[in-house]
Amino acid sequence: MTVILGKYFEDFEEGMDFLTLGRTMTEADIVNFSGFTGDFNPLHTDAQYALKGMFGERIAHGMCGFSMATGLLVRLNILEGTIVAFYGIDEWRFRAPIKIGDTIHVIAKVVEKKESKKENQGLIAFMVDVMNQDDTSVMGGLVKVIMKKRP
Repeated sequence: MTVILGKYFEDFEEGMDFLTLGRTMTEADIVNFSGFTGDFNPLHTDAQYALKGMFGERIAHGMCGFSMATGLLVRLNILEGTIVAFYGIDEWRFRAPIKIGDTIHVIAKVVEKKESKKENQGLIAFMVDVMNQDDTSVMGGLVKVIMKKRP
């Protein structure tokens, strides 16, 4: 028996809001992301180099923060077993750095619900805002996913 935790296309309504739990960015997260991607830019990996830069310390890769935010959305269990595919990212902006020790959470609002040519799925667009512990938006934009329709 397969257990479906996620919401189906029909369960989403424009205007619905979702709030995730928080997650703290660690040095290990940055080191692991660097190793996984091969991006060893000294802004992320060299404390002495970063000390002299505009942020005064090492910061997380923008895509590391984005990936962490995606993971936080998955933890809501609204996509679990019902997402078909990640469709796209539009108008994404990196607004502020995520530093080691910052805790981020995600606010996601359904802004579009669109029927698909395929009758068993549809598109859901979320306006996503990634916030730090000071309620500063560090990044955000439009995230689109293709969701299954109820069988």
